[in-house]
Amino acid sequence: MRIGIITIGRNEGDRLKVCLTAACARQDAVVVYVDSGSTDSSVQWAESFGVHVVALDLTTPFTAARARNEGYARLMQIDPTVDFIQFLDGDCELQPGWIDKAITELGIKPRAAIVCGRRRERFPNASIYNKLCDMEWATPIGRAKSCGGDMLIRKEAFEQVGGYNGDIIAGEEPEMCVRLRQAGWEIWRIDAEMTRHDAAMSRFGQWWKRNVRAGHAFAEGFDRHGSPPELFNAKQVKSNRVWGALWFIPLAWPLHFLLAAKIAHFRYWRHHDSFTASQVYGMSTALGKLPQFLGQRTFDTNKRDGKRAGIIEYKVVD
Repeated sequence: MRIGIITIGRNEGDRLKVCLTAACARQDAVVVYVDSGSTDSSVQWAESFGVHVVALDLTTPFTAARARNEGYARLMQIDPTVDFIQFLDGDCELQPGWIDKAITELGIKPRAAIVCGRRRERFPNASIYNKLCDMEWATPIGRAKSCGGDMLIRKEAFEQVGGYNGDIIAGEEPEMCVRLRQAGWEIWRIDAEMTRHDAAMSRFGQWWKRNVRAGHAFAEGFDRHGSPPELFNAKQVKSNRVWGALWFIPLAWPLHFLLAAKIAHFRYWRHHDSFTASQVYGMSTALGKLPQFLGQRTFDTNKRDGKRAGIIEYKVVD
C-alpha cells in the first residue's frame, strides 16, 4: 500500500511547522505541501522539511479545492502508484496511528471512499470560539453524508469523480462527497482520533466571518445539488433564510431565544455537554443564522451579477 499526504496552507506560521512535523513522521508516505500565496515563510519552512512544495500560480484565484487538486496532481507525478491519500489542512496535526486505522477501515469496507475520525481543537479553552469549534467537530460515528478537510480517501474513488470542484470557494469536501455517493461510494466516520486543529480564534469578527463563509458554502452547494432527490443543503439554506431574515425584525428576536434554548437542550441531553457550554452553543447557532444568511445573499448576488467571489478567511479580520 502506497500512501500520500497532501496538506494545504496560507500564512499558517508555527501551525504549519506542527502540521509538517507530524506528517513527515510517516516515513512511508509522500508528503506534498501546497501554498496559496503565503506572505510569511511557509514555503521556506516546508522546503526545510524536505517535502514536495507546490506554490500556486498567483494569477489564478485561490480556492482550497484548487489547492488540493494541484497537490494531487503533483503527488501523481511523484508516485502514481499511491493507493490512499490523506488530505490535511495546514493548521491541523495528524494523530499517531490514525492513517493505519483508516486504511484498515477501508480494507473491510470495499465501497468506502472516505474514512474520517475525530478532529479536536488543540486549545479548546483558549477562547469561547475555539470551544465552539471543538463542539462542532463532535459528529456522529458511522456512515456519513460528508466529511471535512481532514480525511483519508481511496485514490480510485477520487479519480472516478474527478476530485474536487476547483471553482468552489468553501464547502468543497461535502460537494465532492455528494458526487461520490451518487457514484455508489460511501463515507464513514470512525471512533478514532484523527487530527488536532488550531482554529486560533480570539475575536468576534473571526467567528462572524467563519459563519459568513459557512452560509456561502451552503448556498453554493445547494445551487449545484439542491434539487431532488439529493436536496443538498436545502434544510440549511431554508433555515438561514428564515431565521437570518428574522434578525432584521426586532419584534421577532424572542423567537431566536427559543431556538437557542431548543438547540442547547439537544446538546445537553444528546451530546452530554455541560449546561453552560450547551447554552453558549445554542446562542451561537441562533446568532450565526444572521452572518450565514448574509453569506448566502452574497453568493446569490454574485451569481446574479456574474461575479466570482474570493476566498473568505476567518483567521484574517479586516
